[in-house]
Amino acid sequence: MATGLHIDLNADLGEGGALDAELLALVSSANISCGAHAGDESDIRVALQLAKKNGVCIGAHPSYPDRANMGRVAMKMSADQLQQSLLEQLTYLQNLAHDAAATVHFVKPHGALYNQAARDLTLARQVARAVKSFDASLTLVGLAGSQLLRAGHEAGIKTCAEAFVDRAYQADGSLLPRSCDGAVIEDTEVAMQQAMSIITEQRVQTHDGKMIPIVADTLCVHGDTPQALAFAQALHLCLGDTGILIRACH
Repeated sequence: MATGLHIDLNADLGEGGALDAELLALVSSANISCGAHAGDESDIRVALQLAKKNGVCIGAHPSYPDRANMGRVAMKMSADQLQQSLLEQLTYLQNLAHDAAATVHFVKPHGALYNQAARDLTLARQVARAVKSFDASLTLVGLAGSQLLRAGHEAGIKTCAEAFVDRAYQADGSLLPRSCDGAVIEDTEVAMQQAMSIITEQRVQTHDGKMIPIVADTLCVHGDTPQALAFAQALHLCLGDTGILIRACH
């Protein structure tokens, strides 16, 4: 059954997780660590090689330089410090990708940097400026409806709106912080209901039961969660049953 609908499916990889190979057989885009929050050079090289082998679109996944907290705690950095860190991370991944005869197509910030840039336009502009100065042909991936996407549009670079299969939403469209109960969805049926609602109805139910509009080009499954593989497999079945294609949007 063909519907004409399609969606990109991405996962965070190269972070030292045990499921990279299995996930890279299921996703259409891979957000590969740049080494600042998780993963070592070997993890990243393997992820790049597997992504290329599986025809998966490769993206850089830079973060605050904070391996102790896996990039999930906000850091105070000047604009120049952040720009330098991001450019170093993007250069690092690009060089490893070159070694694998692979190409980096997009940039998706990680963790606290992603969440802060979603709501802080000044920070979002700093991220967008760094991406544009590194390679203006790269796509910037950010939370649907976020300031990061606005900053990307302002900078004149391509953007891609993201939603999450495995995270709960707040009424303003932001993600429920991981410190809150229920922030990470662990039930496959709930995750699939959320994914299909986003794709087919362009809306999502918040953690307090409200329905809010959302338009997304790509869905994320976090590769470091125990449910990641089950969610990706279930999503393939759900989409296949409804004739929705999985393909990269970059």
